[in-house]
Amino acid sequence: MRVRVCFHDQCFDGACSAALFTRFYRTCINAKAEFNYRGLAHRAGQLFEPDFFDGDENAIVDFKYSSSDRLTWWFDHHQSAFLTPADAEHFRRDTSGRKFYGPEFRSCTKFLAHVGSTKFGFAASDLEELIHWADVIDGAQYPDIQSAVEMRDPATQLTLVIEGTRSKGFVAGLIPELLSKPLHQIAALPHIRQAFEQFYQQHLKFTERIRTRAELKDGVLFFDVSDQDAEGYNKFAPYYLFPDAVYCVAVSRSRERTKIAVGSNPWNPTPKTTNLATISERFGGGGHAKVAAISLPPGDLERAQQIAREIVRELRASLQEN
Repeated sequence: MRVRVCFHDQCFDGACSAALFTRFYRTCINAKAEFNYRGLAHRAGQLFEPDFFDGDENAIVDFKYSSSDRLTWWFDHHQSAFLTPADAEHFRRDTSGRKFYGPEFRSCTKFLAHVGSTKFGFAASDLEELIHWADVIDGAQYPDIQSAVEMRDPATQLTLVIEGTRSKGFVAGLIPELLSKPLHQIAALPHIRQAFEQFYQQHLKFTERIRTRAELKDGVLFFDVSDQDAEGYNKFAPYYLFPDAVYCVAVSRSRERTKIAVGSNPWNPTPKTTNLATISERFGGGGHAKVAAISLPPGDLERAQQIAREIVRELRASLQEN
């Protein structure tokens, strides 16, 4: 039995979800199954290629739904889980008992653990640390902003490496480690440690770049780093530098996409009544109520900048109304 697991690439929760699904499947479905992993990225245009679902069983975790008849398992927790109303209807009609949607959960890993436990009697006590940290990191449930930005914990160090890597297949190769080792041992592996030191120095430099470029006005922070190699920067750094920011909108660009990131400051007590996923969905993006993003083709920088300015105006207006 060959199982293909598609997961949200360059994402700690995505990698942890893939690891937990692997353990769940081996424990509850087939202990002898062979697993192959494919990282998926949000981008403009078609997200799923015809050859993606090439296993005897095919799973998606922590990523949008596909109505392909080859998809046999699905777990996601994003508000914007469905590309089209037809996909949402396809999910609602599914009777397999193997496709699950939990937008009330902060992380897909915690959601998968919950479904596994309540519906299949699944438990994995040795992965509790993994489940805990995926929920902390994806749900921005850090005890303080220093924990999120200064990266003293092994889980946050691994997150920096996972989000910063450009090596194809790197995160997929990390999944067996997540299944077999505690996080501090993985973070101490020589190639992981070396990558962390490199990315951390970049993180410090990029944090300073945000400080010099960002504009905070009426509670909304905006910066454009589309001329920099900024994919995977720490999304909490803006709030570390500008604690008075309620929302943040940022434009960045990589070889694969132009990205508009829209987030809210978990440590600012100002009520945040605007649903960022709903705003982003208007422009083909999505995510969660408190953090979302829009992906455009790399050449659409001018349009991305226009969209970002529109969102900034909308967020500033929403704060003035409250």
